[in-house]
Amino acid sequence: MAKSRNNLLGVGGQRKKLSRAEQQGAGPARNDDRKAAEDKKQELVRKMRERAAAAAEAAPAQDAPADS
Repeated sequence: MAKSRNNLLGVGGQRKKLSRAEQQGAGPARNDDRKAAEDKKQELVRKMRERAAAAAEAAPAQDAPADS
């Protein structure tokens, strides 16, 4: 059994040359992840606002005294 069985450095050809931004984790994939996260956040905020608006509309109707 080889000594460094878990060390696969160099297996599979040469590694891609990374730009400075990609080395720091700011590559194109990160930009896509940020966009997806922002979209999810906007959708969540929209849902929360809709629920709050529905609750605000329902609350005065329940609190108002009924004229009998």
